[in-house]
Order: sequence, then C-alpha cells, then structure tokens
Amino acid sequence: MPESKYFLFFVGALGAFNGLMLGIYFLCFVKKKNLSSFFLGCLLAALSIRIGKSVFVYFDPALPKIYLQIGLSACLLIGPALFFFIKSAIEQPASLPRNWKLQIIALIAVMLIAGILFPYAIYPKLWNLYFIKMIYTAWLVYVIAAGLKLKNIFARLGSDPASVKTAEKWLAAIFSTNAVILAFFLMAALFRNVFETYYGGAVIFSFVLYGMIFVHLYKAKTTDQFYLIPGKPNKKTNNVNTSLLLRSLEQAMTVDVLFKNPNLMLSELAKVVNLTSHQLSQILNDDLGKNFTSYVNEYRINEACRMMAKGHPFSLEAIGYEVGFNSKSTFYAAFKKLKSTTPMLYKEELTKSNQVANASLSVK
Repeated sequence: MPESKYFLFFVGALGAFNGLMLGIYFLCFVKKKNLSSFFLGCLLAALSIRIGKSVFVYFDPALPKIYLQIGLSACLLIGPALFFFIKSAIEQPASLPRNWKLQIIALIAVMLIAGILFPYAIYPKLWNLYFIKMIYTAWLVYVIAAGLKLKNIFARLGSDPASVKTAEKWLAAIFSTNAVILAFFLMAALFRNVFETYYGGAVIFSFVLYGMIFVHLYKAKTTDQFYLIPGKPNKKTNNVNTSLLLRSLEQAMTVDVLFKNPNLMLSELAKVVNLTSHQLSQILNDDLGKNFTSYVNEYRINEACRMMAKGHPFSLEAIGYEVGFNSKSTFYAAFKKLKSTTPMLYKEELTKSNQVANASLSVK
C-alpha cells in the first residue's frame, strides 16, 4: 500500500473513531441530557459508522458484506438525526414529540426488516440498484428539511453576520458540513465511473466536522452553546427590578434611539442598563418573549412605519438604512416578519388610506 494510502487510511480511521467517541459522549456522558445532545450523539455515531464502513471496505474490498449493509443502513439515520438535532436545538421540546417517535420507529423498522429479509450478502443488486437510492433520497429530504429550518440564520449570515449568535453559527456549520458529506456520496452514487474521490472528500470533511466540535467543547467546557433557547433562569437575575429595567431599555431606544446604530450589539445595550449580556438576553426572552435581534428590529420597523406615515421623501431602501438596518434584504425580511407584508405594500396601503381620508374631508 502506498504511503499516501496509509495516510488517508489513518485520517479516515481517526475521524471515524473520534466521531464515534463524541457520539457516545453526547449520548451517555454529557451533563445536561436533552434531546439536542441525544440527536447530536446519534448523528455523530451514524456518520462515524458510515465513514468507518467506507474506510475499511475501501482498503479491503474482501471484507464480509455485512459491513456494507451496516454502513448503508446507518445512512438512513444520518439525515433524520441531523434534522431532529437542529429542530430540537431551535425549539427545545421538553419531551420527544409523538410524530418524531413515529418517524424514528418507522425508519428503524424499515432498516431492520429490509436487512433481515434482504441481506446485502444475498441481494447485492437489490441494494445497489434500489435500496441505496431510497436511502440517499431519505437522507436528502431530511437535509433539505434541516436547511429550511436554518434559512433565516443563513440569510442573516449573508446580510448581517453580527446579529448571528454563536449557537446559530455552530448549527449552520454542522449542517453545512453534513450537506457536503452527502453531496460527495450522491456524486459517487450518480457518477460511479467518473467521480472517484468521494472517499477522501467525505472522510476529510467528516474529520473536520469532528475536529470542530471537539475543539469547541474543549474551549467552551460546555455543550450549552449548541442550544438556542436559554435554560432555567439564572439566579443572578432574581434581584433585578425587571419593570425598572424595561423602562430603562425603552428610554435607551426611544430617547437615545440606540436602535439606529446598525452595529448595535447585545453587549453594548447590556452596558447601558448595567447588566451582563447573558442577563439581558435572559430577561428579553423571559419577560418579552423576544431575542435581542427581534427586540431591536421591532423599534426599527416601527420607526420606519412612522416615517412612511409622515410621507418622508426617502426611498424605502434609504428608510431602512436610516432606522438602523445595514442592508435592504435584512430590512425587508424583518419588516415582513413583523408586519406580515412588504414595505412597498405597506406604503401603498398607507397612500390609499390617506387618499380615502382626504376624499372624505373634501366631500364634507
């Protein structure tokens, strides 16, 4: 075996082993056990089994066919594990929802029944011609569903990176790496005689994924930053006069118009009211049901509506910049989210209302 192959084997085997160990850690040893850590553990374990199969079969094609069956079966669980990890990290349900259970049970049942009735060793053509296509299709569907859950995060990463939380960046990174891994396997399945680098690419990307998570955990010493919704209230905020604090925040927004600063950050607003970033974020979530971005954008959108109502001569895009948005797309997305319409339609409705009102006055 050439030295380059030895190196590739080492990288692949090490990546699969690290991923499996991380998966076991999230499944069994993480301090805060919740659905997010459970599904992240499942994702890493399933991905490691799939990559491990590629590693050993690539370097020893004579291995028993059961290895191929196990590896392909693991693919059926990678997509669902990714989707449920992202969904649970965003929504953080207290218990496993019934429809999630049904999907998981159905997938495991299909995997076991197909494996028992049609083992790969006896029906290789059936697996290669049909089963693998169904497995990759299911994987792709769940990856697309996961991407749709993250579409707002990706939109803000492109238009307003400063507003994206650390947890959101990690979710986007884990999703993107998994999407790339799937892309390599799909290209290999579609272009068997043309695309032959899937093994190296998939293994390297997997190794990068495991390395990213390991380094993050090592530095942070916690898994909390994978979760978007705060946990139980911090005792340090119990002594905060929430009503007084909210009035101070309102004054900072309405009198000092801090929201017009396009680079306003959570830490800066927290300093104005003498709180830590964590305390302010917790209060916004617990008492107003909003995150920092939603809280600030609400003031910006209301100010934009006020300017439109007064017939401000600025264009819609200029109004967006005036009230604190740093891009047209971010302004339009935030406006539609809050007002359920676009700035253009909102302005047109205002114009029609004013015309009707003026007509009524002239008749009188």
